[in-house]
Amino acid sequence: MTTTTITPAPHRLLGDHTWQGEAVCHNTEYNPVDPEIFFPEPDETDKITAAKSLCGQCPVRRACLDAALEGGDTDGIRGGLTEEERGPLHKKLAHRFDYSRVNATIAGRDVHLTTAERRAVVHAAYRHGVTEQRLAWLLKITEEHAQKLYREIRRALRNRDLPQNAETITSPATDGEHLGRDDFGTAA
Repeated sequence: MTTTTITPAPHRLLGDHTWQGEAVCHNTEYNPVDPEIFFPEPDETDKITAAKSLCGQCPVRRACLDAALEGGDTDGIRGGLTEEERGPLHKKLAHRFDYSRVNATIAGRDVHLTTAERRAVVHAAYRHGVTEQRLAWLLKITEEHAQKLYREIRRALRNRDLPQNAETITSPATDGEHLGRDDFGTAA
């Protein structure tokens, strides 16, 4: 019988640059790489092809792309993509939602989160009974802010359970007829 091991997604921690030492483009004595090939002009297709082929072999390509997107780096070839190819990803970054990033944060890792992912962390923490102090530590916010976020969640859950369409109350004197605005008259 074979067993399968599922390893967690290797998300780059905030401020972590250790992945750069594992990059194929990292210039060493035994691996001389010209950094200029990663900053080609648009018409230099040979440099673009060479840089992309190096990125295709790189074990930390995803971390490189994440660092470029999260850092707002728009120059050169990063993570195997040119400036033009990364452009739409930069625009969509604020809307990115990766639940493995949420899980990594709940587990205590310091991962860069989008606004949607931060909201999901708050919801998941509330559902799993994470204390306000722990939530504050996870999101790098004050305990008061964590308390406010939990109050908002409780209110949203409470309001979600309320019926959306309040039924019209009929008066016994109207024999089941619905009262309209004109039936009430004006105040004296």
